[in-house]
Amino acid sequence: MSPENRKKFERLFKELFAPLCGFSMKYIYDLDDAKNIVHEVFMSFWEKFENLPDDANHKSYLYTAVRNKSLNFIRDRKKHIVLEEAEDEEPVEENRSLETAELEKEIEIALQSLPEKCREVFELNRQEGLKYAEIAEKLNISIKTVEAQMSKALAIMREHLKDFMIALIFLFFR
Repeated sequence: MSPENRKKFERLFKELFAPLCGFSMKYIYDLDDAKNIVHEVFMSFWEKFENLPDDANHKSYLYTAVRNKSLNFIRDRKKHIVLEEAEDEEPVEENRSLETAELEKEIEIALQSLPEKCREVFELNRQEGLKYAEIAEKLNISIKTVEAQMSKALAIMREHLKDFMIALIFLFFR
């Protein structure tokens, strides 16, 4: 590089390094990362400096390069974070699958422990999605009877699954 171009580059570096770091900080909020980005931009700029036209707006070029490099840094960091989270979540998903299977088994046992009419009302409501009025009409009973049977079913289910539900709550919040 010619001595004239070297001095021009050094002047740009001294004049713009700190402002470019501040500019990068607007995107990434970390001074060390901003300094690294600006440093990389200047390294790339050094390699291209001799080939740039004399009338090129170096300041504009550098700000654009720092903005693009900062945005790429954000994008790459998000990908890295997403991959780390996915790796962390995989064992949890396996645990949840096992817990879900165990929960389904316990729910089935609890359902079988319900009195016949109570179970029928509960299944029509929770599994088939029928409203109380529809259940009452289908089974030819009053809505109050449906309400009473559902209350009884929920109380029995809650009692049967109480120990298991505490374990699930801890699983979801750990």
